Amino acid sequence: MSSNQVKSKKRVRDHGEVFTPDFIVNDMLNLVKDEMERIESRFLEPACGDGNFLAPILERKLEIVKKKYKSSQVEFERSAILAVSSIYGVELLHDNVATCISRLYKIVNDIYSKLYKNKDKDDFRKSIEFILNRNILQGNALNLKTSDDKNYIVFSEWSFMNGSSIKRRDFEYRELADFDPQKPTLFSLRELSDTGEAIFSPMPVKEFPLKHYLKLDYEDTK
Repeated sequence: MSSNQVKSKKRVRDHGEVFTPDFIVNDMLNLVKDEMERIESRFLEPACGDGNFLAPILERKLEIVKKKYKSSQVEFERSAILAVSSIYGVELLHDNVATCISRLYKIVNDIYSKLYKNKDKDDFRKSIEFILNRNILQGNALNLKTSDDKNYIVFSEWSFMNGSSIKRRDFEYRELADFDPQKPTLFSLRELSDTGEAIFSPMPVKEFPLKHYLKLDYEDTK
């Protein structure tokens, strides 16, 4: 086992922490290449570590964004936020969570700073940082609870509306992870499509007013 797969023997012993090698990550991601070329396509890594899967996913998405929209700063900002908001992770260890968030932020910021230099906006960076802190969460993906085992993990959904406004809705991870189309729960509605198939329609635990994508100044910081 190579050194870049293991931080320490103690972490392996206590938490089973072993990182996936880069070549395996890339081989796996190539299997869903078409999905990564869709900027809005969502990815969840339930044991994300420090971002070995999420970082290359974001890099690939942002390459598409850069190719399509680099000539328009507004369109780049909107699409970059859409790409970041589509990436989710759960990780048990706090230091990995912090490293993952920093790693993903740096990927966005490096591209943004190079493209727009003196025209870049701190408000864009703050929005990216806020979304990452809501999407990369410390918790236990096995019991679907936060690291203190007191509450269920809650993820935010980010949807662009009216061009530059974002609608945020929060959902409990247990509802997203335990979907059974034959067994609707108190928190989800069973709806049928035109073809008679069940549609997953969970109920949010909280909804927020529309905000401009550069002003995601919600009161919560986590």
